[in-house]
Amino acid sequence: MKSNRRAVSSKLIKTRILLQHSELRKYVPSTYRLTRGRLQVMLEQYGMLYLKPDKGSLGIGVMRVEKRGRTFKYQYGVHSYTFPSFDAMFRSLQRRTGSRCYLIQKGIHLLKFEGRPFDFRVMVQRNPSGKWETTGMAARVAHPHKVVTNGSQGGTIYPAEDLITPIAGAERTVRLLQKMDRLARWTGAQFRNTYPAMNELGLDIAIDRKLVPWILEVNTRPDPCPFTKLEDKESIRKIISYAEGYGRKYNLVCSKAERAPIQETTGILKNAQTPQRL
Repeated sequence: MKSNRRAVSSKLIKTRILLQHSELRKYVPSTYRLTRGRLQVMLEQYGMLYLKPDKGSLGIGVMRVEKRGRTFKYQYGVHSYTFPSFDAMFRSLQRRTGSRCYLIQKGIHLLKFEGRPFDFRVMVQRNPSGKWETTGMAARVAHPHKVVTNGSQGGTIYPAEDLITPIAGAERTVRLLQKMDRLARWTGAQFRNTYPAMNELGLDIAIDRKLVPWILEVNTRPDPCPFTKLEDKESIRKIISYAEGYGRKYNLVCSKAERAPIQETTGILKNAQTPQRL
């Protein structure tokens, strides 16, 4: 059933929309509603998971859960907690999540820069011709002591290609950027099938150690703040221009995200993690 809504808050609903697309579903990590049984099974299967509120933003409430041998641990914010049993950990998680609906998502082992994981925010908008167009890509490097990459959580913003190139090489970087562009435009078209009034989306895309992209989340009211931190202002100018065309204005006071040092964005970086050969 189609809807005139322009925003959807439930991450589970948005995940289900992605899974309806035969190509997009290949790039969506396994995601389910949190239950004790599901958490235990997925921990055994994957070893590392992320728990996130079904309705939430800015990386608030996101936790990384791991099983290491016979011990269990999770990280929330800058603090880590270790437990001798699954039951002990789950009781602690229950106290933290309370009555809120949480989701479990297969953990993607992100590429790292200077020991800090990074992913990408990809902005896709309907352009003046009515077609979906990728208007911005930015890499987000996590705060040194956190598991989330959001700028609002102290992440640092880099040009996307500056972090991929040292790992993938120039030619493969071009292909990865093209693939993220394609995934973003497919996602826009897929969401518009259900929500014809939608004009913009922000995708959180991770690239794993085998250089496979994964759509971690889709934001239907995306914050363009990461793009204000890039030296090249072409993306943020286009984002603002297109948004004005469909009647949205942004609050561009972006005080929490860090801007990458200029000298680190002028060429190939040396400290990005290099994956094993495929």
